[in-house]
Amino acid sequence: MKLGLVTYMWGAEWDLPTLIKNCEATGFEGVELRSTHKHGVEPTLNEAERREVKQRFADSKVVCVGLGSACEYHNPDHGIVQQNIELTNKFVLLSQDIGASGVKVRPNALVKGEERGRTVERIAEALRECGKFAADHGQEIRVEVHGNGTAQPQVMREIMAATQHPAVKVCWNSNPGETIDQSIKTNFELLKPYWGQTVHIHDLYDDYPYRELFSLLRAMKYQGYCLSESPATTDPVKVMRYYRMLFDELNRD
Repeated sequence: MKLGLVTYMWGAEWDLPTLIKNCEATGFEGVELRSTHKHGVEPTLNEAERREVKQRFADSKVVCVGLGSACEYHNPDHGIVQQNIELTNKFVLLSQDIGASGVKVRPNALVKGEERGRTVERIAEALRECGKFAADHGQEIRVEVHGNGTAQPQVMREIMAATQHPAVKVCWNSNPGETIDQSIKTNFELLKPYWGQTVHIHDLYDDYPYRELFSLLRAMKYQGYCLSESPATTDPVKVMRYYRMLFDELNRD
């Protein structure tokens, strides 16, 4: 498995050439480009601009793993859900055009006062529609384990079981509270059948059982990207060098 970066905090203020240069210098092999950040890779790019982004990555050692959207599908308002589906499709086309392989989305909550199964089905219907579009363009929809209620692995399993589309995958998010008796294995196994090509990780020194996570990933012969979504720092390049070393250490047998 490979180490990468989400441009959520580290990289949020870097333009694309700087982002690629700093990832190469610190041994980060891939990036998930978070929408609205300084790199400017957005669905509004024209055809020539998309070709330029694709070429920049092709000329580098860094892979554009995918795009990090804020699209979500839990809202009871059908019009809002449809807007999010349409925006997801725009991100899918952008991802295809720049040579990436998928788009990160999120549920992003259980609706207060609504029966849980109804919210789950609404999210699943939207994900299934997005999955069909993504499959037609050789892309993956990556559902982040995120949101109030929807971050619970059991709820995410219900969403994925209801979605039933091979192009819709889980993006594990290394959330607090996933451990049972200090182990994540039970919740990991719940979502293992739906695993995709991206995992979000955070500060590797905290209480989350990262060594166990990496061991479980190795056991399933995972070949995707572990993408750092760590908090902001005043010297991200320096921290990225240390992070690379700690990642390698925790990932040893």
